Amino acid sequence: MPRKKGRADNNLREIKITKNINKYAEGSCLIEFGDTRVLCTASVEENVPPFLKGSGQGWVTAEYGMLPRSCNTRIRRNATSGRVYEIQRLIGRSLRSVVNMKQLGERTIKIDCDVTQADGGTRTAAITGGFIALCLALQKVKKDKLIFSIPLKDYVAAVSVGLSGKKMLLDLNYEEDSGADMDMNVVMVGKGDFVEIQGTAEGRTFSKSQVDALLSLAKEGIRELIVMQKEQLKGLRL
Repeated sequence: MPRKKGRADNNLREIKITKNINKYAEGSCLIEFGDTRVLCTASVEENVPPFLKGSGQGWVTAEYGMLPRSCNTRIRRNATSGRVYEIQRLIGRSLRSVVNMKQLGERTIKIDCDVTQADGGTRTAAITGGFIALCLALQKVKKDKLIFSIPLKDYVAAVSVGLSGKKMLLDLNYEEDSGADMDMNVVMVGKGDFVEIQGTAEGRTFSKSQVDALLSLAKEGIRELIVMQKEQLKGLRL
């Protein structure tokens, strides 16, 4: 089956990023992967969790949620599930992988990722947009002279890939994801190292060579996303 809008198998969906969309948050953006839209906001708090008090280290954490009509049927407001907690932890781990916690100091940055419309890839959009919101918040903290340099080690972004019959697809929408024989969510930093790889098959097995090919496809997609992040964050020096 051909992809929507004639998209090639190795092409991302149309990506749109609108930064500073919330005037109250220290950092924010609306990120769109096709029909998937996620509002990402970053809030800075001058405290850390109890386990970090007195350590001189900061913390980055994330919360994720889907608005009631982000899907074709209404979701209960503030609904929590194992899936929600798993996605929150994934976003937090991904963003922490590129932050120097010592340089951040004893403060917390909370990234809220609210899905306003879901069509597959909400977690990968949240990671990619969450990084932009995080960077904007760090720039404000530096501007306020609370830190002397941006405590980031690299960029980080994420994308999905999948196996559908003999086709390898980049950046799956919901229809493609639900019908895929195997799909993966891949998180990668700018230098090409992986933060996390989540892969699952449905109804069939997959080979190492297929995994390698899918990871190569994901790498190319993430490199494109990081170029877009850099465009949004012009002037940011790591």
